Amino acid sequence: MIVAKRKPLNEIAEMLAPYKKVTIIGCRSCVAICLAGGEKEVKMLVSALKIKNKRDGRKQQIEGTVVERQCEKEWVQEIEDEILDSDVTLSMACSLGAQTIGDMYPKHLTFPGLNTGIFGVPEEQGVWSENCVGCGNCIIHTTGGICPIARCAKSMLNGPCGGSANRKCEVNLEVDCAWSAIYDRLKLQNRLDLIESVTPAKDWSASHSGGRRVIVREDAKLTQHQKKGKGVT
Repeated sequence: MIVAKRKPLNEIAEMLAPYKKVTIIGCRSCVAICLAGGEKEVKMLVSALKIKNKRDGRKQQIEGTVVERQCEKEWVQEIEDEILDSDVTLSMACSLGAQTIGDMYPKHLTFPGLNTGIFGVPEEQGVWSENCVGCGNCIIHTTGGICPIARCAKSMLNGPCGGSANRKCEVNLEVDCAWSAIYDRLKLQNRLDLIESVTPAKDWSASHSGGRRVIVREDAKLTQHQKKGKGVT
């Protein structure tokens, strides 16, 4: 899932300071699970800003609401009146949610309340680790299900590097070497021959290196007839 973290209160307050009417919008998806932008976090931020405003002598109307998924226009449209009735919207979603609102209402100010971090998995309560960077060409079937792009500090496709020692990464000695983990996994699967084969240099054209990416599923797209039925032009 996408893991994000709320911006510091003072930074948020400074962004919102020039505006009288603020709408804070949360999201019930990824950021709710990682305790950054769900219903509880929106309520806490609204309360914290009101307390800070009272202490600083600032008059500001702040309201909070939450949608199911902020990155989908259908859910955002349900609170259109609340968005447009405010001077500024603070998105408590990942950057995708904030940009979705911004694209839908380009004249309206939409600011990010979170710092979007990683594609992560929960290790324990309150701890998430990055296991994917969305490179656009997954090869974990050759590495025992472990991504070397995300989990190796050097994103090496052939490892381990000469700097690893005692199963630790030379970049950060507190981090396990990803290629040691790949070796163990392949050994467990009786597929160690894969680690001995040389993987060609990665084709980064499928990654962000080529600019903004768009994924199209022709079988999932609406037909012209369906678009007309939904009022889509």
